[in-house]
Amino acid sequence: MISVSNINKSFGDKHVLKDVSVDIPEGETIAIIGRSGSGKSVLMKHLIGLMQPDSGTITVDGIDINAISYAELRKVRRHFGVLFQGGALFDSMNSFENVAFPLRTFTDMSDADIAKVVKECLAMVELEDVGAKLPSELSGGMQKRVALARAVALQPRYIIYDEPTSGLDPETSNTIDELIRNLADRLNVTSIVVTHDMHSVLNIADRAAFIYEGRMHWTGTIHELHHSDDQILKAFVTANEYKIGPS
Repeated sequence: MISVSNINKSFGDKHVLKDVSVDIPEGETIAIIGRSGSGKSVLMKHLIGLMQPDSGTITVDGIDINAISYAELRKVRRHFGVLFQGGALFDSMNSFENVAFPLRTFTDMSDADIAKVVKECLAMVELEDVGAKLPSELSGGMQKRVALARAVALQPRYIIYDEPTSGLDPETSNTIDELIRNLADRLNVTSIVVTHDMHSVLNIADRAAFIYEGRMHWTGTIHELHHSDDQILKAFVTANEYKIGPS
């Protein structure tokens, strides 16, 4: 379980996160939603210790990640897989080596065992035959799928998705959404999806948390999202309705 309690973060005079609190139970898929610049990505970076709050606490499985050494934080991070917004593949490495990178970095696995895991991970994202291809030889959607294979290589307990469908066409976005759902079920992971894409939210999430002007304005199930009378939340959802379409 991840628990965020009353965290604040400022950059100079700009107060980005304001007393933000949210609990993320094990096995849940939660969507962190909000407008661009609302603080979603800053919150995401706090969850894996890339940023430290000015005040407040973040605990992962009972461990306060801002009260431990860097060596201990690295151990906690091994429980996380992250799909960055642009995929963040290494351009000089082929797909196989990109997926193998965390295994070579964080484990003592043999080359044969690494090859087996990489093959399994690429199969999970339905890209068994792209191991020899460089990122530049792949479409944007395929790059994200290879990056997703890399994110699950260490068998994480948590997967963070940073705008996973950004820049993708609707058909490819639906493919990514389906993979997120399938991996959540297959791997029994907790998924945190940072997005403003309401189509994805309705497709994949159990619950949503809405950040507005740096504050955690609303949290609830997707059913409650549909029926909420909160006017600020409704305005955000309405502004994104063109992406939703018929269910």
